[in-house]
Amino acid sequence: MRSAAEFIRGLPKAELHVHIEGTLEPELKFRLAKKHGIVLPHATVEDLRRAYEFANLQSFLDIYYDGAAVLRDADDFHALTQGYLSKAHAQGVVHAEVFFDPQTHTARGITLATVLDGLCRARSEAEREFGITCRLILCFLRHLNADEAMRTLEEALPHKDAIAAVGLDSSESGHPPAKFSEVFARARREGLPAVAHAGEEGPPSYIYEALDILEVRRVDHGVRCEEDSALLERLARERVPLTICPLSNVKLKVFERIENHNLKRLLERGLCVTVNSDDPAYFGGYVLENYLAVQRGLGLSQDDLTVLARNSIEASFLADSAKQRWFAAIDDYARSAAPPRLMG
Repeated sequence: MRSAAEFIRGLPKAELHVHIEGTLEPELKFRLAKKHGIVLPHATVEDLRRAYEFANLQSFLDIYYDGAAVLRDADDFHALTQGYLSKAHAQGVVHAEVFFDPQTHTARGITLATVLDGLCRARSEAEREFGITCRLILCFLRHLNADEAMRTLEEALPHKDAIAAVGLDSSESGHPPAKFSEVFARARREGLPAVAHAGEEGPPSYIYEALDILEVRRVDHGVRCEEDSALLERLARERVPLTICPLSNVKLKVFERIENHNLKRLLERGLCVTVNSDDPAYFGGYVLENYLAVQRGLGLSQDDLTVLARNSIEASFLADSAKQRWFAAIDDYARSAAPPRLMG
């Protein structure tokens, strides 16, 4: 009998919600700190990992932004991205759409060109070596003001060919999507599609704003949509993808336990839900571990897992021809898996 881990690892899938800064493993953080002569507040890798206990989103962001301070030059961003894409490939990810936060780095004097140099070099190398494709999504930090976001967009436009979309992340509570309406309107005029974090800590009204004001193509997180039946019906009817991050949701106390997560209910309601890792270095798992967590905690079947993989391709920014190829590959893989039953 094929184990769940073996089946999931071999299942072709996309990852659509991962912050590259959130893939900074403690070992790399210590290595880069030594390279740049930075004294870290934790003495060892083990001490740092023990600090990854969070009460909410903000308590995580505090340590997350502190960690990003070791990223100083293009080679650092290259090493970070190379590490993530290598792990993703080993777990069956065939396409990744990766968030990056320019403002986290430009505020420290690191140019956007430096960040993109490292990200794009690693992306090209991974495509040649592994065949994995990768697109970059530039995110605005919602706890900063819209003028700063607009300046970041202006700085990014000369590099538009390297950027697939724009997004909105960081502290959600008190920072509704509408705050950035003009920034996203400008991005649309420049031909950049949009995504946005909404409905993780923020209410369902933030999801409506993301859809109707920012005109997003998909909603990142979105798990609080269940609080509004009309919104649930709309998301299902319009096939608006939700990029759900199960281990993150538990780590940040959105759900107390994985068994309480609403992913299966949303899937059964016909929503285009996907499984992703968010900030895997901090939340205890990459894509494989997130799929395994919901498979075991929610009793997902092989068919459910196959639907999640198909949803991830459907929700991506891949061309239709590429999507059709991956749909066929997923279906072929699922048919070849025998027996059609999974061990835990």
